[in-house]
Amino acid sequence: MTFYRTTRLMLSSAAILSFAASAFALDGQDLLKKINAAYGQQGGMAVAADGVDIDGTTVTLKNVSIKPAGGEALSIGEITLSGVEEQDDGSYYIEEAAFPDINWSKDGVTVSAQGMSIGGISVPAKPGDTIDSMFFAENAHSGPVKIVKDGAEVFSILESDMNATLREDESGFDFDGAFKSMKADLSQAGEDPESKDAIEKLALQHVQGDITMKGAWDLEPGTIDLSEISLDITNVGKLNFGFKISGYTMAFMKSMQDAVKQSEANPNKEEAQQAFGLAMLGLAQQLNFEGAQIRFEDASITKRALDYAGSKQNVSGQQMAESLKAMTPIMLAQLNIPELQNAIAAAVSSFLDNPKSLTVKAVPDKPVAFPMIVGAAMGAPNTIPQMLGVKVSAND
Repeated sequence: MTFYRTTRLMLSSAAILSFAASAFALDGQDLLKKINAAYGQQGGMAVAADGVDIDGTTVTLKNVSIKPAGGEALSIGEITLSGVEEQDDGSYYIEEAAFPDINWSKDGVTVSAQGMSIGGISVPAKPGDTIDSMFFAENAHSGPVKIVKDGAEVFSILESDMNATLREDESGFDFDGAFKSMKADLSQAGEDPESKDAIEKLALQHVQGDITMKGAWDLEPGTIDLSEISLDITNVGKLNFGFKISGYTMAFMKSMQDAVKQSEANPNKEEAQQAFGLAMLGLAQQLNFEGAQIRFEDASITKRALDYAGSKQNVSGQQMAESLKAMTPIMLAQLNIPELQNAIAAAVSSFLDNPKSLTVKAVPDKPVAFPMIVGAAMGAPNTIPQMLGVKVSAND
């Protein structure tokens, strides 16, 4: 009798545990459905899989293909989603999505990529216009990426990382990214002897550098502050670009996505393109320009460029620099912007005398609506520098 009661208790416990496990088991098809719903809402791509395997909190998507909006489907292979959790509201959180390595070849060109993954993924239960109903990823990573042509490596990136952080009060995002140790072989670029000579004289046969970026998006005013997009090339220089606009709100983004969808759904491509252009012009009225900057920090390319340009005119690099300094005010005089043209001429002269840095900033006293900029460009382009508060400086 005791044996019978013990056996019944064990069987009952097993049944309860089995029921609990099935109750909390992941539904891979539901997850895939919600991923596609979120992508579709945000104007993204469609993800298809031949099968979905579940092993605890790991979901494996078999024979995945991805179809960009308006494009052809691309076969990816097997994608492994680890640390998958279904939330109480029906949304999902995925610790990491690991992608298979790529090795694609065509017409003597091979593209390979390794170690690709996306982490901290939030998949909404139902896509919408609020921050918690968006598809969001906290980071993305890639290992080595290479392009090989006819057996020679022409381009590579050691690794790349992108990060996005949602603020605790959900007022916006802060983001940054880096593409590390990019290399490009320009020694075989083109068959034109003049191009080859220029690459050689400028010492650009093999270039190496990094790209970094940093910015923020404040949701309520729709302010995007891309403070840095920097291209730093060894023995060439560092080019940094940044801008700040406002009006790019969640509602603006939704309207833009709707315009894209309507354009793609229209079988008459010419009509669709015209309608899309008009829609973009209408949306642009909601955007304001708040500032921008372009800065170049020289790392010896300027001297080589002057020497090369001078050699074409049978003069030295120094003589070429003096010639450019003399020509700059004459060329700028046609723009009819006396105050700015004097500043540009002074900056160019200082930079050519001692190449360190050259900076162009546009910081208006108050935000300027994009339609005002377009109108000025069409009717009175010489007023734009003053409207945008353009300043030019060198070696600062």
